[in-house]
Amino acid sequence: MAAHPGARGTARPATHHPHPATADRPTVLTGATVVLPTGTVENGRLAVDGTRITATAPEDAHVIDATGHYVVPGFVDLHNHGGGGASFTSGSVDDILKGIHTHRLHGTTTLVASTVTGDMDSLARRAGLLSELAEQGEIAGIHFEGPFISPCRKGAHSEELLRDPHPAEVRKLIDAARGRAKMVTLATELPGGLDSVRLLADHGVIAAVGHTDATYEQTVQAIDAGATVATHLFNAMPPLGHRSPGPITALLEDERITVELINDGTHLHPAALQLAFHHAGAHRVAFITDAMDAAGFGDGRYWLGPLEVEVADGVARLLADGTIAGSTLTLDRAFQRAVTVDGLSVEDAVTALSATPARLLGLDDTIGSLEPGKSADLVLLDSAYELKGVMRRGEWVVGPQLG
Repeated sequence: MAAHPGARGTARPATHHPHPATADRPTVLTGATVVLPTGTVENGRLAVDGTRITATAPEDAHVIDATGHYVVPGFVDLHNHGGGGASFTSGSVDDILKGIHTHRLHGTTTLVASTVTGDMDSLARRAGLLSELAEQGEIAGIHFEGPFISPCRKGAHSEELLRDPHPAEVRKLIDAARGRAKMVTLATELPGGLDSVRLLADHGVIAAVGHTDATYEQTVQAIDAGATVATHLFNAMPPLGHRSPGPITALLEDERITVELINDGTHLHPAALQLAFHHAGAHRVAFITDAMDAAGFGDGRYWLGPLEVEVADGVARLLADGTIAGSTLTLDRAFQRAVTVDGLSVEDAVTALSATPARLLGLDDTIGSLEPGKSADLVLLDSAYELKGVMRRGEWVVGPQLG
């Protein structure tokens, strides 16, 4: 989702926080409500030594009194196109790093960079650049959203650049990503769709059903072929019908599927979100941002490939026809809304924002929960679920604000 040179936006910091600080000695957070995989601990204690969470800390550890606050795992975003005025699809390396940092300021300590529909050569070049950032540990991998999607459900993708998901072309993008491709969104009903799902599964890449006009039966076929994710469930797919249940029913009812949800108050009615949680449970829901350049940046005019986007009051829409064009969401806002508006428990919000996406990425041995030996990725929230601190790999990205 591209903010090309000359895109008009209101430049402002992602949030008013201090500069990053490195923990120069072991740290212990005390007095907080700590959300662990085994349950929530009141007046809890969490120790960090170097880049890892530890069971104990030396006597000379720096003690931080976090009474009245929550400590939760760092957020994990499976589907993110940019932020801070920068695009992961078209920006320079510096632009991409700016976008990544913008989301880190909002608690996303692990991020998969998503591309949007483009010509195959451009996408292959972009995959090569993003794979280098993945190798450096800046991102967790690459998600290709398009061009293998349905023109009937294209959303804010350029129809002229769409193509059928022939396995040879899907393979071209996988190869260009040099082992760093994590997910490909497909309209699996298109010619080559099922064979491409099988190809992705064979290569350990997530096949995601999305931007699809598939029937219920076609979606079941895709799941049986190896699809495991629903790209932003409900959005860019046929609605649920009592005679034509469509993809939504198939995706919700199958335990093999994890469903993405964009919890920004624009993409989903709260009742739709509740429906997804009721049928899938938090262990099968991954909150995502589907963020575009304006996330953490501001209202204004942007470019989505060749399509002009206007962001007003934080909602991104194509200028031509008003189609929603990604989001300006950050995951701290998704967390706060989940608990205060949607009525989810803090534990379920943590599962959907951290544990489930970490498991889906195959990274749950190192991230996604607060356990000794895992990466020291954590977020501090106050009693109103406002972000008050972010630590990534033992370093404060947002220094604790506990006064």
